Order: sequence, then C-alpha cells, then structure tokens
Amino acid sequence: MTVTRSADRLASAAIDESTPSGMRAGRYGTDRPSGRTIDEIMAAASRRLRRVGPLLAAAEMRAGALLADTRSQAQREVQGEVPGALLVERNVLEWRFDPASAYRLPQVTGYEIRVIIMCAEGYSSVLAAVSLQDLGLVHATDMVGGFGAWARAGLPVIGGRQAAA
Repeated sequence: MTVTRSADRLASAAIDESTPSGMRAGRYGTDRPSGRTIDEIMAAASRRLRRVGPLLAAAEMRAGALLADTRSQAQREVQGEVPGALLVERNVLEWRFDPASAYRLPQVTGYEIRVIIMCAEGYSSVLAAVSLQDLGLVHATDMVGGFGAWARAGLPVIGGRQAAA
C-alpha cells in the first residue's frame, strides 16, 4: 500500500509539472485554469456598458444611432427583422465596424458613432459591444433583452415566420 501511494504521489507530481502554468490537473482534466467563468466575464463586460432598453434603442435610432442586428440569418428568417437595423452577423462585426478596416460598412464614419448591438436575447450583444469599445467605438453599447425584448415591446418587426403563424 505504501508503494502504491508513493507511486500515486509521483504520478500526480509529474502531471502537475507537465501542465501549463496556472492550470491544475484534475481527475478528468476538468479543473479550470486560473481564468474567469463566462458569468464573471459577462458581469465585467456589462459594467463597461450603459445598456439600453428597446424603447430607448428605437428613440436613438430615430436620432441617428446605428442598430446592428447580430442574429443569424436563420434566426431573422424565423423571428423577423427590425426595420432600419444593419444586418451584421457576429462573426464579422469587428471588421464591419472598425473605422480603420477596409471591410467597414459605409455608415461607419468614425469612432464617435453611436452603435447599439442587438442579438436574440441580450447576452452575446454584451460581449460584442465591449469588443467594439475595445476597437475605439466609445459610444458602443447593447440592447437589454435583445430582439425578444424589442418584439415584446410592440416595436416594428417585418417578416418572420413567427408573425405569420
């Protein structure tokens, strides 16, 4: 028994030495690194934003703000679209909104523009808006509750199969 416990300790030490700095080897390799959870990341990101609700987002659009709908095409086909929103899927958002990018949208005229990100439910939009702030778009934010909140507020929606049902 003593030999087995010593061998286990040696094997454990070998695993610990072979793991990257900041990581602990777990029984199944599931111990997390010294990073943050998605809940911690979301909380920190949310603190950086002055998030807006759908009614304020609509008012800001009328005043010239850009509403970027980052939902997928499939989601828009089912749920519908917000009239006047820019359709920019999440995987290309930074290129379309970086004023220094050759792939930017024509509406992106500088770093001072107001951009409101709208996703389906108001989660991924938080991270997207912070990413735009990191690019220098200091007035970027997101809409609390996403498209779902927009639709529940009775704001204009065009198309979508849910409306037809």
